[in-house]
Amino acid sequence: MSSKNRAQELQARYGNNVTSTQVNEYIAEVGIRYSTIAKQLKKYKVPNTKGQWNLASLASQRQALEDTFVASPSTTPQTCATLKTEQGVVQNLVPMKDAEFVPFGNFNDVKKVLRSKQFYPMFITGLSGNGKTYSVEQACAQLNRELIRVNITIETDEDDLIGGFRLVDGDTVWHNGPVIEALEKGAVLLLDEVDLASNKVLCLQSILEGKGVFLKKIGRYVRPSAGFTVIATANTKGKGSDDGRFVGTNVLNEAFLERFALTFEQEYPTVATETKILEKASASLAVLDKEFCSHLANWADIIRRTFNDGGVDEVISTRRLVHIVRAFAIWNDRMKAIKVCTNRFDDETKQSFLELYDKIDADVVPNEVKDEQTV
Repeated sequence: MSSKNRAQELQARYGNNVTSTQVNEYIAEVGIRYSTIAKQLKKYKVPNTKGQWNLASLASQRQALEDTFVASPSTTPQTCATLKTEQGVVQNLVPMKDAEFVPFGNFNDVKKVLRSKQFYPMFITGLSGNGKTYSVEQACAQLNRELIRVNITIETDEDDLIGGFRLVDGDTVWHNGPVIEALEKGAVLLLDEVDLASNKVLCLQSILEGKGVFLKKIGRYVRPSAGFTVIATANTKGKGSDDGRFVGTNVLNEAFLERFALTFEQEYPTVATETKILEKASASLAVLDKEFCSHLANWADIIRRTFNDGGVDEVISTRRLVHIVRAFAIWNDRMKAIKVCTNRFDDETKQSFLELYDKIDADVVPNEVKDEQTV
């Protein structure tokens, strides 16, 4: 073990000030010589003393390392501000408020739980693109709550979540994972797309009970700070996707799911609410077209009802409607905006969606006619 790692291990056990009594206790346990420890701790020895070492400099070294560490995009909130202080740049983990946000669905319930600052794990399920993650971010923004988001995949393991050692300048240095950061900060931990996870997420069991976690690699127990809680989002209820719609989702361990006290089912917004969402999005792009927004919301509602009845295999999400509005801001062409945003569907489905919109919007000019006019 390197000198730095040895010092870090002693610091984790005894704090910054280590005495010879503690060193003797340590060597009796690990089975090494006192002279070996003394040599490794030489640069930390307190001057003019016998058997005393000060390891405080390790904390500043570790902080400097963490300050230079660039966090993975999957563990960093995508909508957060940056604070500048006299000490330098500090990341603010409170999401930014979005003026375009329109609350709907379970937003007020989620916000009420977060405002209480109770530890109360929540599981939010619903079809893709209906605002599950966005609503959590905006609830935290309005409450000034720190949020740490982790995008879960089948590859996510304990090191990704809890933390692990990283090789820096020839030494292995411990780095906290997003879960430990959230625990220590009393932040909201968001496990996004949790139904893509493998059983490796079972390392979170004690955390989901509000008991903290023991970091066995460095011998330290981390207790949750006040306000810490966990929210998971998923397209399924953790039972897999029987219709194959959400490929890659897994059947989650029942004991894992049982630890989420609350489950919210997020539906798509009503026509009136969705129209308001689209109007705000288009207004921000300086292309407000209230009629187009209303037509889009009604169009999507008909498709969703048909989907629920088994008439079509695809659905138009709120997210896709916002994409259409943005495309309209570029081309100023209603039908082209819809077409380029529905090309991902198979030809039969896309054509049926375009024909439906043509019936709803009497003013729209089909692309075929426009092509003839430009010849």
